[in-house]
Amino acid sequence: MSQAELYVINYRLHGKPKSFIIRTKLMNNAEAWQWASCDAGLTPIPKPGRPPLKRFSKPMAERFGVTDVQWRASKPVTWDEDLAI
Repeated sequence: MSQAELYVINYRLHGKPKSFIIRTKLMNNAEAWQWASCDAGLTPIPKPGRPPLKRFSKPMAERFGVTDVQWRASKPVTWDEDLAI
């Protein structure tokens, strides 16, 4: 099984808050801006194993209304049978 993790990306599109979750092996600021641009519909979502057609940098994404991109790893879910009602 791959070592991909879940990440939450929050951003603003023309001032409106947006959020989504993505499963990926690598996440950093540049990747978060790229994925936010994909979610906003500015660039196509790449096919698995292939690089995207065009990378969106922070300045390019900001020109099209994407701002305040923040990302974090999602919290792992822990199941506790004793607490089940």
